[in-house]
Amino acid sequence: MTASRRQALGLAAAALVLTASQGAQAADAALAQAVASEARPAGDRARDGARHPVESLTFWGLKPGQTVIEVSPGGGYWTEILAPYAAVTKGRYVAGVADLANPKISEGARKSRADFEARFATTARYGKVEYVGFGATSGPLGKPGSADLVLTARNIHNWMWAPGMLPKVMNDFNAVLKKGGILAVEEHRADPKPMAPDGRDGYVSEASVIAAAEAAGFRLAARSEINANPKDTKDHPFGVWTLPPSRRSAAPGAQPAPDFDRARYDAIGESDRMTLRFVKVR
Repeated sequence: MTASRRQALGLAAAALVLTASQGAQAADAALAQAVASEARPAGDRARDGARHPVESLTFWGLKPGQTVIEVSPGGGYWTEILAPYAAVTKGRYVAGVADLANPKISEGARKSRADFEARFATTARYGKVEYVGFGATSGPLGKPGSADLVLTARNIHNWMWAPGMLPKVMNDFNAVLKKGGILAVEEHRADPKPMAPDGRDGYVSEASVIAAAEAAGFRLAARSEINANPKDTKDHPFGVWTLPPSRRSAAPGAQPAPDFDRARYDAIGESDRMTLRFVKVR
């Protein structure tokens, strides 16, 4: 190979590296911009110090142009970031929400979905948010192998309460993901304490999550302590819901207790959480 040929190849390689670097910087900028947006609810932005959105999404492997499915998005904390990000980077954001095809769906669940869809209907800000039914009897989350990343945050304990629900959910995740696709998990962590039966206090052991994911065809790729909270003693009177943001002071359905010692639990902050990244291997 001539010197001029080697020089040309070197310049081409350098250009590719520079292009990749510029692409990564642009992706980081888009994510940072989505998180920093003042259009996000003030309550969500106040929680960023506990939820670490940029660090968590970067750890999970979020990239421009991906199809991201968030299952049970709850109050929309991640939606407020992921939908605008997908719109800017030409990706897709799909929310797995209450399954309208389920004849047993409650009116409360039906209303919650309608309210959620109305909230994220502004295409100028959120792009086209897509929806798919999710639940104990729901069908596929999408075409097989169509998603790059499935995210579920603080939901796994709920799926342990219904027999067969967690294996069904994990299999649904696996089916919709591409080979090598990512399952991103954030969950309240029981460890080092033993997990309560079915995670009824909201805290789940890492081993149980990993076992459920592996049984469905995933491999644990990485753990992160981004969302760890060593102050969380995990022995609260109303489980994890005693802590912010739920701040429960009485049993479900009861009136809040006015004399409850709120300060000690607020001082702990949000829960200690596992942050896991799985990869679809089969």
